[in-house]
Amino acid sequence: MRHLSLIFTLLAAVSSNMLMAEDKPKDEKPKEAPKATQAEMDGIAAVKKVGGAVLQVAQNDNRLDIAFHLADGKIGDEQVAAVKPLANIIYSLNLRGTEVTDKGLEQLKDLKSLVRLHLERTKITDAGLAHLAALENLEYLNLYGTEVTDAGVQSLAGSKKLKRLYVWQTKVTEEGQTKFKAANTTAQLVPDIALEKKRAEIEAVRKAEAEVKAKEEEAKKKIEDEKKKAEEEKKKKEEEAKKKAEEEAKKKAEEDKKKDDKKEEKKPEEKK
Repeated sequence: MRHLSLIFTLLAAVSSNMLMAEDKPKDEKPKEAPKATQAEMDGIAAVKKVGGAVLQVAQNDNRLDIAFHLADGKIGDEQVAAVKPLANIIYSLNLRGTEVTDKGLEQLKDLKSLVRLHLERTKITDAGLAHLAALENLEYLNLYGTEVTDAGVQSLAGSKKLKRLYVWQTKVTEEGQTKFKAANTTAQLVPDIALEKKRAEIEAVRKAEAEVKAKEEEAKKKIEDEKKKAEEEKKKKEEEAKKKAEEEAKKKAEEDKKKDDKKEEKKPEEKK
């Protein structure tokens, strides 16, 4: 009876789960992104015409990734101006290695939706960075290989959504970074000069300790090797001495036996 009761209970649970599954609404299809306006479509066409690549972020996200760094022709301030009609739908803009200047950055100040901006190896200076302070959604900014200094970085200190700021091979100093971090506690500077110094010091201490430990272990091993060698030498000498003693004892025993044998040979002669 207990077995039957258990079976009925399990069947009831399965039936209940099936009914619940049927009652659940079917998964809705992902919502499609709103269609681009005519002005935005014209803007996309203009960007492509000057050599830019345009990709939609996702099926349900009409924001755009725009890249000029692989364009065949010259990309300067004039070409960058093509993105202005797309101010509300640009997510990422890559201008790496282009000839964009501070004048070109002035044309980006209205890109309110911009989250990521690549300016590596461009001709921008501190004056151009001042225009980027208006980009309220900017989270990522790469300034690698530019002439940017402490003053330019400080103009971005008010960018509260900024998460990563790359300043490799710029003129930004440790003092400038310290001032920036005091004003902006959310953005991470890469490289963080003070942090890199601290890491270098920790690494130097670790390396020094490792060298000391290695020398101690080497000295310890040397002592152990010398001790082992001395023990082996001692054992070898003891074995040689033992072997020599055994050989001498054997030789003496053979000599004694010969003497005894000679004595035995003389006895019959004496009896005659």
